[in-house]
Amino acid sequence: MSDRTFLDWPFFEDRHRTFAAGLEEWARSELIDIDHGDTDTTCRRLVKALGRDGWLMPTAIDPGSDETLDLRTLCLARETLARHDGLADFAFAMQGLGTGAISLFGTPSQQAEWLPHTRRGEAIAAFALTEPQSGSDVAGSTMTATRDSGDWILNGEKTWISNGGIADLYTIFARTGEAPGAKGLSAFLVPAGSPGFAISERLHTIAPHPLARLRFDDCRIPATSLLGRPGEGFRIAMSVLDMFRSTVAAAALGLARRALDEALAHVTTRRIQGAPLADLQFVQGHIARMAVDIDASALLTCRAAWTRDSGVARITREAAMAKLYATERAQTVIDSAVQLFGGEGVRSGHIAERLYREIRALRIYEGASDVQKIIIARSTLAAAASNQPA
Repeated sequence: MSDRTFLDWPFFEDRHRTFAAGLEEWARSELIDIDHGDTDTTCRRLVKALGRDGWLMPTAIDPGSDETLDLRTLCLARETLARHDGLADFAFAMQGLGTGAISLFGTPSQQAEWLPHTRRGEAIAAFALTEPQSGSDVAGSTMTATRDSGDWILNGEKTWISNGGIADLYTIFARTGEAPGAKGLSAFLVPAGSPGFAISERLHTIAPHPLARLRFDDCRIPATSLLGRPGEGFRIAMSVLDMFRSTVAAAALGLARRALDEALAHVTTRRIQGAPLADLQFVQGHIARMAVDIDASALLTCRAAWTRDSGVARITREAAMAKLYATERAQTVIDSAVQLFGGEGVRSGHIAERLYREIRALRIYEGASDVQKIIIARSTLAAAASNQPA
């Protein structure tokens, strides 16, 4: 069993430990032989199962209550699910990312219309920010939303959209022109099937999950589809990413823990020249580095989540550090596991090979590692210039 002593760290409360124990038990019984071939069908089934058994409740607030999103719970969920199955983690994560803007900025009616359904697994959500030309440069987005008789008309494209093609609801960001750059973007809720909205291409990656390119041609949506106020889109997007970037770090942590677990089982049972592989000094060097990387990643992730849950509105720097370090080190941990397995580690279908494919995308989506370095550097430089602690 994976090391769970981190749950005793002071970042967590008893409710977090109870949640983690319950989800761990559920995952052991439900996440067995998950089909990674037909990802659309599998993700729909996983969302329904997670919703049916109550595990999607933390992904959105309870409309009409004073409930807030608890980032520590979200991180624990992703760490646990990723350790068991990457698609299960994906199914959980996208319900939160896809509806994060509604939880944080939605009107009571918007929250009541969608959140009960996504929390029960009855509707699938997606977050559509990236565009073909602008990529990570959100302020450079060119998709437009123009007013027409009280409605909004959307035109443009989004790409690399997770859950694209299977989602029931898309949170879309488009240029409304209140000001140049970042200050001229707004956020909208667009149901699947809206006239003028189409899936123009399905995208395939080394670790398959539902991905698509979206096209909007005079897509008319009502005025009530606007999230927040016009021109607030960039702030809304960054607030959502602040929170969910920390959960990407947690998912990477889960993948890394699985890699260490599998490597430990292998080196303690595999024998060479009459002794376990674990007796070899170079093997112990791999294990030590993997263990250190995992604990350091966990500390950065817990710090970011605890800081947000303690009432700090923005954790841009903390989230960037957690995502950068945890995803990069998880890649190294998993690479070490592949090395320790030798030829078996690169055999198609082997757990180490699957983890190797699954971790790579986490260093790119929700802000690539190089983007996180820019965020961290600018924050550190700004703090130094103002003679304030970073």
